[in-house]
Amino acid sequence: MKIFRNACPRNCYASCSMLSYVNNGKLVKVAGDDQHGYTKGNLCAKGYAFTQYVTHPNRLKYPIMQSPRSSGNWKRISWEQAYTIIADKIIELNERYGSNLASGYNKFSGNIGLMHYAAEAMFNSIGPHTKPKGNLCLTTGNDALKERFKQFEQSSPEDMAAADLIVIWGANPAVTNIPQMKYIFQARRAGAKVAVIDPVFTETAAKADLYIQIKPGTDGLLALYAAKRIADSSFFDENYAQDCTNNFIQFKRIMEKVPSADKVSELTNAPISAIEELAELYIHAASSVTWIGFGMQRTNIGGENVQAISALAAMTGFLQKKKGKLFYAHDDLEQFPLHLLKFPEQKHSEAQASRAIDINSFAKNALELSDPPLKFLWIASRNPFSQDNNLQSWMKLIQQLELIVTVDLYMTKTAEISDIVLPAATHFEEMDLIVSYWHHWISINEQSLAGYFESKSDLQITRELTNKLNERSPGFSTFPSELEALDWIQKELSPEIQELYGIQDYTDLLSGPHLKKPEKIPAKEKFSFNIPDVSGYLENVKVQKDSLLFPYQLITPQSLLTIHSQYEHLSWLTGTDENSEDTIAEISAIAAEENKLMPEDSIEIFNENGWVDAKVKVNPYLAKNIVLVKQAGKKPINWIIVHQESDQCQETSTHFYDSKVNIRKKKVSRNG
Repeated sequence: MKIFRNACPRNCYASCSMLSYVNNGKLVKVAGDDQHGYTKGNLCAKGYAFTQYVTHPNRLKYPIMQSPRSSGNWKRISWEQAYTIIADKIIELNERYGSNLASGYNKFSGNIGLMHYAAEAMFNSIGPHTKPKGNLCLTTGNDALKERFKQFEQSSPEDMAAADLIVIWGANPAVTNIPQMKYIFQARRAGAKVAVIDPVFTETAAKADLYIQIKPGTDGLLALYAAKRIADSSFFDENYAQDCTNNFIQFKRIMEKVPSADKVSELTNAPISAIEELAELYIHAASSVTWIGFGMQRTNIGGENVQAISALAAMTGFLQKKKGKLFYAHDDLEQFPLHLLKFPEQKHSEAQASRAIDINSFAKNALELSDPPLKFLWIASRNPFSQDNNLQSWMKLIQQLELIVTVDLYMTKTAEISDIVLPAATHFEEMDLIVSYWHHWISINEQSLAGYFESKSDLQITRELTNKLNERSPGFSTFPSELEALDWIQKELSPEIQELYGIQDYTDLLSGPHLKKPEKIPAKEKFSFNIPDVSGYLENVKVQKDSLLFPYQLITPQSLLTIHSQYEHLSWLTGTDENSEDTIAEISAIAAEENKLMPEDSIEIFNENGWVDAKVKVNPYLAKNIVLVKQAGKKPINWIIVHQESDQCQETSTHFYDSKVNIRKKKVSRNG
């Protein structure tokens, strides 16, 4: 029996470090690594299910190709054949259009290991191309915080255990960040109060001392009211606040426009007693934590809401002489050299730079490209036909693409519409480096297994495709295909990174993860209370009235046992070997009565973008105007979600939670 160190590369807060037990080349056990100071030897159910995940019979084993597209007429091909077809298409498009702008990729965070930037490096190596920009998940909140704090630094989430007030705003760690719950429980055992503010009565809310069920999109108003109450409190040190900000006096004048508790209650649907209790908890907390979740900022006013909550967090810090902490996410990754992501783009005589299009509306924007149009697309580390929005535009885009290549471990909905599917490696079958966006630990990921049948890592695939490109057209790519994963890892561990994490070489990580040292940061710029005009914000809240045609707000959170479409094949987690369960739509008892619906009734959830079949589940704790559907499934709810682009130029997160829908009982039969 051999034991290896691995780290979960899923897009998840925890990035758990784990130990893999391998006997005769087979993964027989996965356990948490107790050397990791944040996860402390624990894994979630998805982590323990990896032993089934890596050898599941549905896992892709060989390169395959179908013809015609979407026919399901698959045949096995060799890697040599796959590379030749792909390289010839890229080169032919280059010759046809005079550059590589007709070739591009769509890639995101299905694997957050640093070696998975290999695709970006390969495409940069062939010169200007078409690529996505932006971040589906975090952009709006990140930008909002940076506007207020300039150099926002998130402390260690382990510190949450020492707080005497924890306010969780639009996050559900009992489902999406399970390791954090032990620090929350530790704080509660020491006497801390926990408040949860969320439109949905979540598993985390059920464990809180105070739960406020808020109307979606009105979080900022509640935060501004609490900030006003703090400023008016005799406990508040206004002189100290003025010293720590650029413009507290102006902000105080803005807060005077915040309405009374009864008006805030009317606009947010939150009880007056709960609103006042939240304010009192903040006023009297000796050490408070405010945690801003990701879901709340995925709306067209998400940035304003994040800014208002961050102002409240700043107020609590000033109230107690910097004892208030704010949590969202951090950017430790940006401190790394990121040699693969930032691989130099090969110069081109005419095309000056790559075309970067917003990942939130990738298909829609790609359809608008011309001279040249997008003709070749490489898809990796994501499943847009399950997790994207505006899937109608995706259907149109695939009609104009001449070759679609998807790299994945399973036959996803995106793979099903691709021409060529390449079998990817799991993280047990490759070497990598994992850095979290929540805690401050770095972990090595050792290769503990040989490739599953003919599966290969993203880095190996791009290395070999590079060789084929240069074989067919010498000098076509500048990517150094001779470098292996360990070479790139050693490049990432620069002297600065070694100093930051207290290591001298990658071998130091083989004995366990390392914690980033607290940085000696120079004096920061003062916090800016330049919150948008309250009158305009209130007007925005007021006009968010329920539509007569589509009266329900659609909310699509993550589930406990999957991440988007990942893990949906595992019987250990789903109870079935196939993803055959019906989509479940949770509705309120009032909505069920108004629509004459009973539990298990078949319904259609619809809006102007289409419809999705679902089975009814009556949730007695759900607000009457919300329809709750978990992500992924047979026909993902994303089919009726369209990202509404902002009038402003800055990038945003996808507006997943701005969708309005209606419901109707499904007819016995349906044509079309």
